[in-house]
Amino acid sequence: MDDVRKAAVASKEASYRLQSIPGNIRNKALEAIADMLSLRRRIIVSANEKDLAEANMSGLSQVLLKRLKYDDAKIDESLDSIWSLVKQEDVVGKVISRTELDAGLVLEKVTCPIGVIGVVFESRPEALVQISSLCIKSGNAVLLKGGSEAKNTNEALAAAINDAIVRIDERFTNAVQLLSTREEFQRLLQQDDKVDLIIPRGSNQLVRSIQNSTRIPVLGHAAGVCHTYVDNDADMDMAVRVCYDAKVQYPAVCNAMETLLVHEGIAGDILPKMAEAFSKAKVVLRGDAAVRRVIKADAVVDDDWSTEYNDLILSIKVVESIEEAIEHINTYGSHHTDAIITSDPSKAKLFQDQVDSASVMWNCSTRFADGYRYGLGAEVGISTNKTHARGPVGLEGLAIYKYRLNGSGHIVADYVGPNAKKYTHRKLR
Repeated sequence: MDDVRKAAVASKEASYRLQSIPGNIRNKALEAIADMLSLRRRIIVSANEKDLAEANMSGLSQVLLKRLKYDDAKIDESLDSIWSLVKQEDVVGKVISRTELDAGLVLEKVTCPIGVIGVVFESRPEALVQISSLCIKSGNAVLLKGGSEAKNTNEALAAAINDAIVRIDERFTNAVQLLSTREEFQRLLQQDDKVDLIIPRGSNQLVRSIQNSTRIPVLGHAAGVCHTYVDNDADMDMAVRVCYDAKVQYPAVCNAMETLLVHEGIAGDILPKMAEAFSKAKVVLRGDAAVRRVIKADAVVDDDWSTEYNDLILSIKVVESIEEAIEHINTYGSHHTDAIITSDPSKAKLFQDQVDSASVMWNCSTRFADGYRYGLGAEVGISTNKTHARGPVGLEGLAIYKYRLNGSGHIVADYVGPNAKKYTHRKLR
């Protein structure tokens, strides 16, 4: 049995133990993680500085370097996220419904952990803390593979987490395991009898590669091609402010705006204001012919409409109507996050009803599509799936349910034939 198979088997065994750990003990484990991260702050920052130095020498892009940095401020953000999770309601063991099938025969639908989750992520060490904490809170075992550029940071974080949780309860042993190489994660993708869910966090190439390489269900998004549509009934000052935030506040993430759609009725007035604002942040603008008649911009090509730049680059298109905007988004978007800026509630409703995305926003930045900002405590990732979980996936997305049927000697034979007993199917909850 190779090391990856052993890790998968150990995770499966841990997942069975975790289901029996009470919520208050899981919260104590989270508190212990927060304390340990604080205690080992200098060790973790030092490990990250080593990773950053090696990444700089290897020529890692500025976008990935920014994601890789895990300094005191990032540790504080992780601590805030953990304490927020502690306050979240427990998602394990909740009775969703209760139905009497017959006298003394009661069916309950009850939440439970998914089991074993495999997660691969690039660059961001804080993802390791978020994901581990979410899995502990929700009673799941997790196998993690971070990017090689963050090797030292990830090892320091994983050691701190494991040392913290095992001191609280030995049943947490092997609840969080760290894989070392890409090859190990590829072997993990073949462990479909032990791993229940794969969550990839990274480039669209990474996600698509994993989706094509395993029989294990994959939860995630292959791209973050997000749009903002500025309607002819929009408040222009609001539109400029919101669109600037959606593109510039943090361009290297999946919920940053990549395409701006502007109604032709206000294009002549608002595009110069947009261009002036974006020029201050050195955003490269790419526009269609109608855009370039109003402002200076590079010519857009068809591939731009479906490209996730993760950079200070923005595609702009002038549309004739809200219907054209919706059609464009549903055609070229990634079903991640899209927004409308308008003062007309009926148009906002039309947009939110017909845009087929996990998050659809009205008069606010696409950057709000985030588990912490949604009040989920944290997220394991953002899903564009239409099954199980969608949008920022927090605790509820890491729980499934089981049916518990409680009887007193009931048998199916009594409910078959000419003298069969009748089911009551009475809803108790």
